[in-house]
Amino acid sequence: MSSAEAEVLAANRSFYEAFARGDLMVIEALWAQHVPVACIHPGWAALHGRDQVLASFRSILGGGSGAGVRCTRPSASVLGEIAYVVCGETIQGAELVATNLFVLEGGEWKLVHHQAGPVHRRAELRSPPTGMLN
Repeated sequence: MSSAEAEVLAANRSFYEAFARGDLMVIEALWAQHVPVACIHPGWAALHGRDQVLASFRSILGGGSGAGVRCTRPSASVLGEIAYVVCGETIQGAELVATNLFVLEGGEWKLVHHQAGPVHRRAELRSPPTGMLN
């Protein structure tokens, strides 16, 4: 693993640790300030812009209690000054899959996009999907 991949995974871990304990100050510090950001929470419409994204986390975390989310099996890929992490999320007994996109901003890896959604276990799939996937 490269040092850049390790740094991205550390930023990703910081995000999930802050999310789990409801630490909005850390979450805000982890999101980029100088480039457009977006977020898609499971079941939500796409959120665009830092104000909307951070408001969503304030709403989810409510009175400052954590969300109990746990990151599993993170895998980082670095493409110059852009990187992404694909991982699992476990929250309230549900298993999700997530993609977190990071950009190098001021020498630190900052989130620019988070998207999570439900995942089907193979045993639950009766036949392969057909037609368009997107």
